[in-house]
Amino acid sequence: MAAATHLPRLRLLLALLAFFTTVIFAQQAALPLKSSSRWILDANNQRVKFRCVNWAGHQEANIPEGLDKQPVGYIVDWIKQQGFNCVRLTYSIDHALNGNTMKVADSFSQAAAAAGVPAPAMTGLYANVISKNPFIATATTRDVYTNVVDTLWEAGIMTILDNHVSKATWCCNLTDGNGWWDEGFGYNSWNSRFFKTQDWLTGLQTMAVWATDHPGVVAMSLRNEIREFLLQGSFNGRADWYRFIKQGGDIVHAANPDVLVVVGGVQSSTDLTHVRPKNKMLDTSGWAGKHVWEMHAYSFTVTFPDPFQNCDAVKAEYGTFSGFVLEQNKPYTGPLILSEFGVGMLGGSENGLNAQDDRYLKCLVSYMTSNDADWAVWALQGSYYLRDGNVDADETWGLMSHDWKGWRNEKFPGMLGDMWKVTQGP
Repeated sequence: MAAATHLPRLRLLLALLAFFTTVIFAQQAALPLKSSSRWILDANNQRVKFRCVNWAGHQEANIPEGLDKQPVGYIVDWIKQQGFNCVRLTYSIDHALNGNTMKVADSFSQAAAAAGVPAPAMTGLYANVISKNPFIATATTRDVYTNVVDTLWEAGIMTILDNHVSKATWCCNLTDGNGWWDEGFGYNSWNSRFFKTQDWLTGLQTMAVWATDHPGVVAMSLRNEIREFLLQGSFNGRADWYRFIKQGGDIVHAANPDVLVVVGGVQSSTDLTHVRPKNKMLDTSGWAGKHVWEMHAYSFTVTFPDPFQNCDAVKAEYGTFSGFVLEQNKPYTGPLILSEFGVGMLGGSENGLNAQDDRYLKCLVSYMTSNDADWAVWALQGSYYLRDGNVDADETWGLMSHDWKGWRNEKFPGMLGDMWKVTQGP
């Protein structure tokens, strides 16, 4: 009699469990992903469109930002609720090489010393991190990445791992030492002193191997905003770009054949024109069926000037320098993700934007919508543990408020219009 009484409750619990299991896993892409012509497809040959947000973790503390403000779960839930299906998660080669053994407590202490800020300031931030995320008290920095990536995937959110810099610091300029391979032609310390080519290759391999145990990592970007300075790059036909990008892609694919390999051009991921001429395509045979291009575009990007406030002219620039890779049936055809774009959230007369950013964003949204291309907006973070020597620095381009509770500008997601939609496919 007692068993019969409890049977309906048991059935209800099983039904609820089945429902929530279905909801969770139905939202996960069928893996592994692959590239076919200009499309990213899942294991069932259905199109997957990346609608991502950047989440920085490449600075001195070497863990994803914001964990002093909110628990990992809160941030992941917020990302999911806004409709993003992936995160472009940045990391440094410092982290790649040392993350397995570097305790977060030690990382925060070393960050203070590296940036020349008072140790108590970082100690206070670390205490807040532990308060919001108790598991970090005994964690390495790699453990934190593991927790973030796995929590994202449990919510159905994919991760693109992006090697943002070699030395953990803010990016980017032509004198930060992270711009071009130190083994390349035309070495100069301003742009290359930290970009140790062999460490970079080892770091990519290390992160690719680690990602094999974390299926939510569906893609790896080889390097953020590769940039030439002085004699580098253009003086030898960008031979170093071809050589080292091929080495990096080959290493990642050998270590983890499931992930997509994401490649940006030169001039800070804005210029892919060198692959367009006949017989100049990058050799991607080492990661066939896994290749994805990326580009960046901001209102201040010098590759895409807008002196006459003419959107058609700017769209032509986007197409000429990077967007042409979406042309089908070409040697260079491939998916293209706009992996960084964004606007200042300081306020203004145009839905909280200034006139320049409003004009830029409307034009970019029009271009992206007409091409139905993949994207990742900069940036999630409302603050940084440390940036340019400033503790608890505000990110005025951040989607989230400084306290990481919600939107900094609630009108922004609506400004992306039909970029959220999937309107084209193979």
